[in-house]
Amino acid sequence: MMQTKQATRDHDGDARAASGPGRPKRMGIGLAAVKASYRRYAPVYDMIFGGVLDRGRKEAVRLMNGQPPGRVLEVGVGTGLSLPHYDPQARVVGIDLSREMLDKARDRVARHGLRHVEALEEMDARATPFPDASFDTVVSMYVLSVTPEPERLLTEMRRLCKPGGSILVVNRFSSTKPLRALMERAAEPFGDAIGFNLQMAWSTLDVLGDLETEQILPVPGFAGASLVHIRNQPKALRAAGE
Repeated sequence: MMQTKQATRDHDGDARAASGPGRPKRMGIGLAAVKASYRRYAPVYDMIFGGVLDRGRKEAVRLMNGQPPGRVLEVGVGTGLSLPHYDPQARVVGIDLSREMLDKARDRVARHGLRHVEALEEMDARATPFPDASFDTVVSMYVLSVTPEPERLLTEMRRLCKPGGSILVVNRFSSTKPLRALMERAAEPFGDAIGFNLQMAWSTLDVLGDLETEQILPVPGFAGASLVHIRNQPKALRAAGE
């Protein structure tokens, strides 16, 4: 299932080339649009998106559960759909911008008795109050495309992750296929209305480009989505130890 290092580099390079210098870099959608969108979606989010995005969530949690249990920060925890699947020995903190979504997550934790959930907090993930290196793993699942300043979010995820820890990103990135890319660009003006940035370039991940990419896995069931596992360790250190 895991791609080789060479395959990872080729996938990364091809995708980034498709969003290269000739294309304008689009920032994330507006904060007000994000909050308004999830205020509308909260009552029906699980019904609309639960099944559609389920594979990516489970793949990310499966990868985390294969590592020694530690402290996990889930960015954009939403209604908490992933929370029942974590290793009971993990200690999970979930944060989200939407109070309405967090209310659903808290209900889920209480209903299932999820003692491994340490806290659920309302905050902007681009600037959190947590100290540096607070978590063994920092994960975001389908969050970059609904985040203003996604590069700033990734930088914060890096700050919060312990050296040598894991940064996991599940997201849909812009297609490299000409016809699909054209459709995405045509739909871009409607991004705020649907609360989703359809032009999330692979180059968004360049802010973490000096870190070691462990693997990039396609996520079946949601066109264009990928699971990216990055080790919070500079490439030079990894090379020196090999």
